[in-house]
Amino acid sequence: MKKGLLAGFIILALGIFGVWWLEGGKTASAPSASAAPKDKLEVAVSGYVPYTLAKQIGGDRVRLHMLVPPGAEPHSFEPTPGSIISVSEADLFIYISPRVEPWTRDILQGLSGVNALEAGPSFPEQDPHIWMTPYGALEMAKRIANALTRADPGGKRYYKENLKQFEEEIKELHAAFRDGFSDCQSRDVVHVGHLAFGNLAQTYGLRLQSLTGTSHQSEHSVHKLAQLVRYIRKHGVPAVFTEETLSPDLAATVARETKVRVLPLYTVEEVSKKDFDAGITYGEYMRRNLHNLREGLKCRP
Repeated sequence: MKKGLLAGFIILALGIFGVWWLEGGKTASAPSASAAPKDKLEVAVSGYVPYTLAKQIGGDRVRLHMLVPPGAEPHSFEPTPGSIISVSEADLFIYISPRVEPWTRDILQGLSGVNALEAGPSFPEQDPHIWMTPYGALEMAKRIANALTRADPGGKRYYKENLKQFEEEIKELHAAFRDGFSDCQSRDVVHVGHLAFGNLAQTYGLRLQSLTGTSHQSEHSVHKLAQLVRYIRKHGVPAVFTEETLSPDLAATVARETKVRVLPLYTVEEVSKKDFDAGITYGEYMRRNLHNLREGLKCRP
């Protein structure tokens, strides 16, 4: 990884030197683009979770640069020289945490002095997907609002108002989740994916069974798959859940063996190109999750 960082900086340096040499070593008479007054705060974000939260809080005062592209796996992402440059040139770098995004350690070590915010810190024994409950996401949004205010004091009132609106949305979302599982045939969430919904299940009284650990890179085995199949049959689980961006093969295998339906859940951290282009918000993803969970657990309308 360090060799990759070094190579990226060498290429950048050679490119800058080449332009200077071809122009005879003279500086341009007109001011450069970087010298012009900035109209927005330049914010680099690790992936879609800080992207969508920073977009709602930062609004028109920020310009966002997301490092993990749509469709890419966020836990094992490998930064490119371009992503290193984006962070080095930004006024602020927002990431979730090194537990969720191990690759951020290399960026922070290679770019000392970067103004950075760890938006989602968690204790080692906790599920690091803290945004998967509404109030967990609100805590992240508060940290982001504070960091934006420090980087752009003139926008304090603007960020505070956007945070207030987001908090109102979170209260409504929490109430919908709290009441949404009051009368369901099942409370067993069998997830053929990684362990991203532990916080959500614990908060709203659901029982979670997951195929792998907290990362897509975790090992899953035929033995674990067979355990899930036995669990579904024993407890009469009406549906299994998977992640939209994962291969459907495993979920299809479980569904075929148990004759249950498959429904998607959304981790927010990994998004499709279609959803990214549509600007799907955190709240919209969570409402999708609530709808599909209620559908799969056969909850009363």
